[in-house]
Amino acid sequence: MPKYLLIMRGTDESNAAMMADIDEMMAATHRFIEEMVKAGVLLAAEGLDDPGQGAVVDFGGEAPVVTDGPYGETKELFGGFFLLDVASKREAVEWAKRVPAAPGSKIEVRRVPGSDEVPQVDK
Repeated sequence: MPKYLLIMRGTDESNAAMMADIDEMMAATHRFIEEMVKAGVLLAAEGLDDPGQGAVVDFGGEAPVVTDGPYGETKELFGGFFLLDVASKREAVEWAKRVPAAPGSKIEVRRVPGSDEVPQVDK
């Protein structure tokens, strides 16, 4: 079966709304994860740390440039992901519509190609 990545994207405003009722948001997220486990579709789920704890390595010049977070030029930040094993994009989207998310959040749905779909280099 194909795999799909549900990428949680948010803004400072949506993150603030989520933090305002973090206990309920976490409880709803745990219930959602349990539903996916019972349905046999969840392969992995992780939240990401605060962007201020990260870094960006930019390959735009001759040498890589490292910038520590937070990143002022970024309006949307990735907050975490769910990796699902489902039959179709339609099914992945149906799961994405059920993700507990604060107003202003977005869930990006991306297919993960199988290893048999990656171009091979002849040696």
